[in-house]
Amino acid sequence: MPVYEYRCNSCKKRVALLILSQSTQPVCSHCGSSDLTRLFSRFSAPKSEEARIESMADPGKWGDIDENDPASVARFMKKMGKEFGEELGEDFEQEMESADPSNP
Repeated sequence: MPVYEYRCNSCKKRVALLILSQSTQPVCSHCGSSDLTRLFSRFSAPKSEEARIESMADPGKWGDIDENDPASVARFMKKMGKEFGEELGEDFEQEMESADPSNP
């Protein structure tokens, strides 16, 4: 089912509406106005595994990694895990957080 985003021209709020048919007139869920402007919604395009590997191989992505600083390595490992969409497990997350002194 398509969900469309609109900006209400009356109350200026953004609303996301499920539109079941094109004959349905969208109505603001905040003020009830039908004076809406359709917005372009965000979308994502999945990266191939090759593109993710290439992106992580770019030294510019490494930022402030310092192999002698456990917190720096922990931040990089978390970034890698997010980039690859891997669930690294609760134990790994706890270890990474304990290695990062900026986390209380």
